[in-house]
Parts: sequence; structure tokens; C-alpha cells
Amino acid sequence: MRVPDLAHLRQLDFLGNSLEDWALALLATVLATAAMATVRALVLRRMAARSAATETRIDDLVVKMLSRTYLLFIVAFGIYFGSTFLELSRPRALFVSRVGVAALLMQVAVWGDVGLRAWRNQLYQAQDSTRRNSSAILGFSLRLTLWVIVFLMVLDNFGVNITALVASLGVGGIAVALAVQNILGDLFASLSITLDKPFEIGDFIIVGEVLGSVEHIGLKTTRVRGLGGEQVVFSNGDLLKSRIHNHKRMETRRVAFVLRIAYGTSEELLCRVPRIIREIISAKQNVDFERAHLFQWGEWSLNFEVVYHFRSPDYILHMDAQQDIFLEIYRRFQEEGIRFAHPLSIVRLADPPSVLMQAATGTPPGASWRH
Repeated sequence: MRVPDLAHLRQLDFLGNSLEDWALALLATVLATAAMATVRALVLRRMAARSAATETRIDDLVVKMLSRTYLLFIVAFGIYFGSTFLELSRPRALFVSRVGVAALLMQVAVWGDVGLRAWRNQLYQAQDSTRRNSSAILGFSLRLTLWVIVFLMVLDNFGVNITALVASLGVGGIAVALAVQNILGDLFASLSITLDKPFEIGDFIIVGEVLGSVEHIGLKTTRVRGLGGEQVVFSNGDLLKSRIHNHKRMETRRVAFVLRIAYGTSEELLCRVPRIIREIISAKQNVDFERAHLFQWGEWSLNFEVVYHFRSPDYILHMDAQQDIFLEIYRRFQEEGIRFAHPLSIVRLADPPSVLMQAATGTPPGASWRH
């Protein structure tokens, strides 16, 4: 039996490289692929253990992204690494490098897609069902943008002129945007409400002259249940352009009112008014007294301004506390003999001699005057 001539085999070549070079390139490819797969498995195992021991979401996201590192892309990277041990013509070397870059771009796109879906799922868990549509639209838009950008980069990597394609996409996008600008405006306003959260379902808001509770937040409109029971529908774009008062997020409520005391009340009783009010308000729960002062000489009353803070945004509880305060003030004023003022008119008739004098002198009669 004839033994093959090893020297003769070394002289054989393929694509300008000897069999020894091809064997070395194959060995480098296998070793590089195995090394990257091993590193991926070790890092994934360690990150999974850390993710199970912590409550942060970042390591969970890293585990999900690493778990989507495909073997196909690892093999492509290994082939590119092994090709560096070969003497290839410029077109072949360029093709291999382009394949490696395309594989890298696709793997990055997969990682980004996994990250965006994980972020969308977090929004799903943190929001109510009415806002999940906005989250789904936002997640889909971001993922579509990611894949379009990666696709264009892959085409550019393979030498395709994407300038005309990008220009046509830009012109088409502008035409579509102009045609549906109102709808897109409301859609982006819905996304802004989802991300910024100026109000949520159940919040009591005031928009212009409309007062009510937020009932639904959609992709185009937001619906508010008014105090009269009617449903008021706002477009999301118009709603964000308005000034919104959100009473649900009010931590404390500042309450100010005026007590009108009758003229003629003694100085001693006037000095007791602030002390009585302080005693009444300070004794109430969830109420912080601020001040009570005689601040104005009215036309028909002495005006005391009273200010306190109620430590709850609940309107019903606020009205209950205010009613108790008013009734207690009324009762204490009756006990102390402090009279409330009320508007009145005083009519004074001139004395009869004065009337006769006016008639004698021809002066126009001024029979009465008002105060």
C-alpha cells in the first residue's frame, strides 16, 4: 500500500491557501466559537444567580438579553476570526468582513428588541388596562424604528446605496404625517400622558371650566366624568395644551374664609375672636391652624380672615371638617355674645322744621339718605 506524500499535500492549495492554512483557519474558527459560547454560558449562569438573589431589574434584563445570543451569530463571528489566518483576495476578504459586521448588527438588534420588550412589559405591569394600548403602540414604534435602522445599516454594510431609499422614506413619511397630523398629534400626546403621567384614571382634575374624574385615557381622546354626571371628551392634544389642576395629588388643602363681625362689638370681645377660632380649629384632627386676624374695616362689618390647612386631598372629608368648624364657631359666638354682621341700610328722616326751612328757602328737598 502506497503512503501519501505529506509534502505533496502541503503543496495543494484552495483559493490561494494551502491545506495547512485552511486547517489552521478551521481550528481557529472552532476554538473562537467554543470560547465565545463558553464565555456566554458562564456569564449567563453567573448573572442568573445574581438576578435570583437581587430585586433589581437591570440584571434580569441582562439575563434576558444574553439568553437571546444566538449560536448562528457566534459561528459567524468565529468564521470571521478564522478568516484572518487566510490569504484571501480583496473581494473575498471584504465579503467575509461584511458578513461578520452584519451578524454583529443583527445580534445587537436582537438584544435591543429584547430590551424594548422587557421595558414594555414593565409598563404593562405598572399601568392600568386603559393605558396599555399606548404602551403597546410606543413599544411597537420603538422596535420598528430599531429594526429599520439596523436593516438600513446592513444594506449599507453590503455596499447598497441607501441614500435614495432614505430620501424616499423621508418624503413618504412627511406626506403621511401631513395627512394625519391631527391623529398623530393626539397619538403622541397619548404617549406623553403615558410617560409623564400628569394625571391617571380616577384623578379629579379641573380643565378650564370642566371639573370631574378621569374615566378613560385612550390613544386619541381622554374622557372625564363631570360633576353633573355628563361625560366630557377631550382630544389628547388639546388637553395637554390646557392648564390642568390635579386635585388628587394635592397633599394638603389650604382653606381661607372671612368672618364678618358687627360694628359696635366691644374691644374685649373683638380680642377674644382670634383666640376662640384658634381653640376651635386646633382641636380638630388633620387640621393645622395658621392664623386669624382682623384685616379689614368693611362698609358694614369688621372682617376677620381665618386660614388653616387640611391634611388630606379628600374633598368630602374637607367639607365635613369645615362644617364642624363653622358650627362650633357659631355656637361659641352665641355663648360669648358676639354678633355676626349682615348688610343693612339706614334711612334717616329729616326733622319737620328742617323740611319747612328747605321749602321756604327753595332748597331741593333731601328727605332721606342711605348709608
